[in-house]
Amino acid sequence: MHSIKLADVVVREKNLTQAVLQITQMLGMYHAELARILHLNCADVGEFSEARKVIQKNSEAWEHAQKFVMFYERLFTKCAGNESCMCHWLRKHREDIKGAPLYVMVDELRIDDVLELFSE
Repeated sequence: MHSIKLADVVVREKNLTQAVLQITQMLGMYHAELARILHLNCADVGEFSEARKVIQKNSEAWEHAQKFVMFYERLFTKCAGNESCMCHWLRKHREDIKGAPLYVMVDELRIDDVLELFSE
């Protein structure tokens, strides 16, 4: 895995779109999970992956995409880039948020709560 920095990808819509797709792949997530995190439909993410569409600046999806990249930056730092550590952390139940971070972000749309875990 490699680091992706929010500052490097928020300049252009295409860059942020490619970054969230790459993070999704590196973390072994499904496009449907990314769609939920971005508050979009699966078809939208499909169009992103086929380069037919990008995340639009100043949209709700743009805001959530920025948070998703921020989450990845913090997770990458916490696990020193160790892929298995990152995947394990993402899927391990945490009592403080009452679930695994991945499912808290996907099923409960609580990416802010997951981001707060890194400020502890």
